[in-house]
Amino acid sequence: MSNEKIQAGLEKYNASVEKAISRFPERPHLPEQRLYTPLDIKDTDYADEIGFPGMYPYTRGVQPTMYRGRFWTMRMYAGFSTAAESNKRYRYLIESGATGLSCAFDLPTQIGYDSDDAISEGEVGKVGVAIDSLADMEVLFDKIDLGKVSTSMTINAPASVLLAMYIAVAEKQGVPADQLKGTIQNDILKEYAARGTYIFPPRPSMRLITNIFEYCSKNVPKWNTISISGYHIREAGSTASQEIAFTIADGIAYCEAAIKAGLHIDDFAGRLSFFWNAHNNVLEEVAKFRASRRVWAKVMKERFHAEKPKSMMLRVHTQTAGSMLTAQQPNNNIVRVALQTAAAVMGGTQSLHTNSRDEALALPTEESVMIALRTQQIVAYESGLADVIDPLAGSYYVEALTNKIEKEAWEYINKIDEIGGAVAAIEKGYIQKEIQDSAYKWQMDVESGAKTIVGVNKFQVEEEPPKGLLKVDASVGVAQCERLHAMKAKRDNDAVKAALADLKAACQDENENLMPHILKAVHTYATLGEICGVMREVFGEYEAHVNL
Repeated sequence: MSNEKIQAGLEKYNASVEKAISRFPERPHLPEQRLYTPLDIKDTDYADEIGFPGMYPYTRGVQPTMYRGRFWTMRMYAGFSTAAESNKRYRYLIESGATGLSCAFDLPTQIGYDSDDAISEGEVGKVGVAIDSLADMEVLFDKIDLGKVSTSMTINAPASVLLAMYIAVAEKQGVPADQLKGTIQNDILKEYAARGTYIFPPRPSMRLITNIFEYCSKNVPKWNTISISGYHIREAGSTASQEIAFTIADGIAYCEAAIKAGLHIDDFAGRLSFFWNAHNNVLEEVAKFRASRRVWAKVMKERFHAEKPKSMMLRVHTQTAGSMLTAQQPNNNIVRVALQTAAAVMGGTQSLHTNSRDEALALPTEESVMIALRTQQIVAYESGLADVIDPLAGSYYVEALTNKIEKEAWEYINKIDEIGGAVAAIEKGYIQKEIQDSAYKWQMDVESGAKTIVGVNKFQVEEEPPKGLLKVDASVGVAQCERLHAMKAKRDNDAVKAALADLKAACQDENENLMPHILKAVHTYATLGEICGVMREVFGEYEAHVNL
């Protein structure tokens, strides 16, 4: 059908709409455009902009056969209390069919403090597992073969230390570092912009990240050295377009830092990965995934002149939207997570964590975690969504929305380039302000009723207080400190002092890669707090200041 015929048909349709609206007025606050036709994608070049799975620009996925050959990694995020308790949960998940682990660390661990530090009081084991030393990491992965499991660690400022601990545990299991598979989040820029678990200022933080890139490219080649995270940017209130734009801008900054440090783009780009949020608007999320792959492929090819296809592939781990879970009517969250899971799968994710129904209230129970895992398995084995690659390709709406999100993302990336890059944009408060404005608009829309959240601002019911929630008792912190003190009494403290002195000297030499020195300290059972304390002494600490 010609565009002229489509246009004529569209005009006839629009005339009929007026009559329909007089009988059945449309709901308020809907998108302005109600219908999409071939006219909305008439300028889209299939070969150059959509293409085929596993081929540039990877709009339709990074693997030629996607889930027809292998499902996404079903990676359940878990960690709480002590290493022993978390180890039980990990083994339970593996026995239940999880194909990858995702480690949550408590707040002291995330900001580089030991459990016995005064600042850690009341937080030990609360939002994740407490890891003070290699001794804890050994317990965390007891009876788990690190040569077979893929492990993701949500750790950023002290990522180098936790990775070194993981490598050391693997060595003790007899698994060589070059066989390890997994990911460290290691994305400090989004911490400054959206999350807040930073330690060091940007310059030494970027040095640590590029040191990890270099070390792993030579010694841990199967490891994803960074998970450039849009998830937390979205959780802080960004739009879909902002999520991918600000995250890809961070990715550009990491690549530039690595190149400045002497690395070649194709030596490390293939081990970069991304971390997306799967939000509530299913079709928008599918378009976001597709647009993000196209933007990154163009960045790598046109800006960095990458030559290896793997360097241009945006590989992504996804987590369903924690900020969309509601404390009211928590069973509704099962439905939300199922829809978000469908969006991530139709969008082409490489791995996925599904949140549990009760996480707006507390850490998830085993029953809730099982429902979340079964959600992925039902989508994989029963829904048919994994049987065909990129099933929504060709949808007038999805293709038009993919183009729209890509266009908006490029506008933000170009603006950040004008400011001087992601680091400068964060220092000037631009990215934070954009996220805050979007979050404020969302909240105002919820409060005004322009946006409906079932069970929150509509369809409310009287509810009894929730029962059976998982709580971490304060005694966990006391016991963790006792184990830490006992470990310190048994270790070779002279070896610890020597290793920490060696690390301090290495920190003072800007040309020295810190990973071997951190690994040496970890082997002596130097603690996370001791290692980060040395780096704090040399690098200083970051203090947030936003000029709006």
